[in-house]
Amino acid sequence: SFKNFLGQVDSKISNEYILERYKKKEFEPDMSQFKKPKFLTRDTPLKSLIKISTLEHTHPVKKFVDGRKIPSSTHYELFFAPKFYTWVNTVVPNKFASLNGDHPRLVIPFFDENSKMFAFQGRAFGNEIPKYITITLDPDKDKIYGLNRLDTNKHIQVVEGPIDSLFLDNCIAVAGADFTRLEKENTTIIFDNERRNVELLKQIEKTIELGYNVVLWPDDLKEKDINDMIISGKTKDDIQTIINKNSYQGNMAKIRFTTWRRRNAR
Repeated sequence: SFKNFLGQVDSKISNEYILERYKKKEFEPDMSQFKKPKFLTRDTPLKSLIKISTLEHTHPVKKFVDGRKIPSSTHYELFFAPKFYTWVNTVVPNKFASLNGDHPRLVIPFFDENSKMFAFQGRAFGNEIPKYITITLDPDKDKIYGLNRLDTNKHIQVVEGPIDSLFLDNCIAVAGADFTRLEKENTTIIFDNERRNVELLKQIEKTIELGYNVVLWPDDLKEKDINDMIISGKTKDDIQTIINKNSYQGNMAKIRFTTWRRRNAR
């Protein structure tokens, strides 16, 4: 589980350790060795952060990302903020009135179809509350992660968390946004596997009523989300097979949901 994983690396991933080790020269990446992707323009707030792809594998933040088995091909889109509150205030002035308790976070930028950042999410490394802090830069845009990689001509998969979306093909994360603008026939909605979450059950039922293709995870699946499935040893192909075999739409979805909900209520 995530808590067990944190317990194993807590001594290395604590705020003091990250900040202290990061100050040392041996942990400073040579930025000249890495070519910036096209969306990292001069005026981006991300320029003051460190790309995960530039960190040595001995760096505690890199160890954290590797421990979550996040694909290395996506590390250039993930960033490290040693002092998250301080950095956010340079992007959105006075967003945090107090810097007390400032701490490091993993920064996950949200880019639109033109690779322009319109929001970002800060994920805690430890037990900081809340685990995720999402900051919107453009209130007119839905908080949908992965639009810069989305191919609307292919089948679209939708998950809840940005990190989960990195493990599936042509996948976006809604991050609490409204996904109902997506075409029903070209989309599969993949909720987390939190079987006793009453609010989630309501969301699933509503999504089925709207006519979307929905994944109802098999009863013997224990992991909470796709990242946990990857950590437990399942491959990307394993998970995709489970998704394909457990996707339902229309009347079949309603029938399956009735049985699925009853079994998971036990």
